[in-house]
Amino acid sequence: MKLIYRVTLRLAMVLLPILLLWAAIFYFAMVNEINDETDDSLEDYAELIVRRVLTGQELPKPGDGTNNTYNIEILPWDTEEQPSMHFEDKRVYIPEKRETEPARVLTLIFPDENGLKYMLTVSMPTFEREDLLLAMLWHVIAIYAILLVTILAVTALIFHYSMRPLYALLRWLDRYHPGKGVENLPDGKSVLEFKKLTYAARSTIERAESYMERQKQFIGNASHELQTPLAVLGTRIEWMIDNTALTDEQFAELSKMRQSLHRLTRLNRTLLLISKIENAQFNDKRDIDIVELINGELEVYGDIYADKEIKCETALPPKFIVCMDESLATTMITNLLKNAFLHSPEGGTIKVSIEKESLVIANSGNGELDRARLFDRFYTSGKNGSTGLGLALVKSIADSYRFKIEYSYGDGMHRFEIKF
Repeated sequence: MKLIYRVTLRLAMVLLPILLLWAAIFYFAMVNEINDETDDSLEDYAELIVRRVLTGQELPKPGDGTNNTYNIEILPWDTEEQPSMHFEDKRVYIPEKRETEPARVLTLIFPDENGLKYMLTVSMPTFEREDLLLAMLWHVIAIYAILLVTILAVTALIFHYSMRPLYALLRWLDRYHPGKGVENLPDGKSVLEFKKLTYAARSTIERAESYMERQKQFIGNASHELQTPLAVLGTRIEWMIDNTALTDEQFAELSKMRQSLHRLTRLNRTLLLISKIENAQFNDKRDIDIVELINGELEVYGDIYADKEIKCETALPPKFIVCMDESLATTMITNLLKNAFLHSPEGGTIKVSIEKESLVIANSGNGELDRARLFDRFYTSGKNGSTGLGLALVKSIADSYRFKIEYSYGDGMHRFEIKF
């Protein structure tokens, strides 16, 4: 989940209980204010009735244009002492409407000049609390939705503006490729944390570039230093075989030494090539026709492995252009085809096809290979003379160009697919 989405989600989770609490407080505050206004009106109406009772004037008649109702009772002398005035909420019958509605009720006890006590009950219709609560609920939902959208939009804009140095740093890291130098990096503007992050990223990349350059020099020097003694050893072994009277046992031993030396030489060259690929030392890109390259290599390996009588089937378009280094393209195709010929049984089948943007090379064989280790260096399936670096080299080339290589097994065929 992106940072801005996580921040927005947490902000929404915090705002929800706050808005619900605000709605509850607002509801009770509004009810209290309505009750206060209603109580004031009831007191005024009750005062009017009391004044008319005490002065003997005509009392208000029902149906005077309001829904207010009142009732006057004379209390017995032995009535227990009660509060002179109190308010409460009840449901009362409204004659004009012929229905029962919620009302605010005022009960007032007052004496006259003769000492008689009267109990006046005045009621005034008020609101349905359930209706008010439901209306407020929908209003709160609408307000919350508007507030949420507004807050999220404002948060996203402010967050995006504030995090521009971080996004610039991320884009810079995406563009960075080892061995190709370091581009200029934004300084993080005036935010201290961004400045520290930018400095740390620049320092780390510069150290990595320095270590990589030293590694390149070491590998190159080591490879050249190894090539000389290997070449000298090979020359001396050849000289001994050609110019020395050897017994059969001595000739056999020298032949084994020569074979091991050739394997070591191939191993040294392959490791050097893999290191150069991983260090991005092949930058000469051009359009390569993979179909032409495959046809040429198939002809070569067909002659080399003619004694195995392997059947080759191809399904190739007239052309298939890939932009990459020519030597690496040749190495990649050569190793895949050599692997297919080498590991196919006598009388087996090799199928080469290009489907959409994928190259598929399949060869017959028994048993699935270890997918977890197949592209590891020095992993072999038991073939004599194999260095275990062929598929590792193909994987390095594919990774350097961000191609995807996959292995599968089915219907007795090992299947390697490169998606360009």
